[in-house]
Amino acid sequence: MLTSRKKTIAVPKRLPKLEEEARIEQERLRDVLVLLEHMVEREETTVKLIIDRLYDVGAVNLINKKFPSQPRKRRVIKSLARMLKPAVKVYVLRWVKRNCPRLVTNWLQRKVRF
Repeated sequence: MLTSRKKTIAVPKRLPKLEEEARIEQERLRDVLVLLEHMVEREETTVKLIIDRLYDVGAVNLINKKFPSQPRKRRVIKSLARMLKPAVKVYVLRWVKRNCPRLVTNWLQRKVRF
């Protein structure tokens, strides 16, 4: 409030409207997070298939990059990677369920902010 000698002048507040918009934005983003969490739970088979395919491609590319001129070692390491695949899938699926919805929500929030 501004005061002028004996009179008090009321200044219109715009802050509550901005706070209200921020609160609504946070609610919407929380809704997006919950929806993504539910989607990951419902579509667990799809997530498993995506992890499976990415592991296959990533493991082969990594082994080929690290051992470019050693075909015998590559063959042994690729067979080892195939044996480790089930354990890695369980760990990665747990990580995706915990972190993916939050990461996607944060990424989408950055995309809609101007």
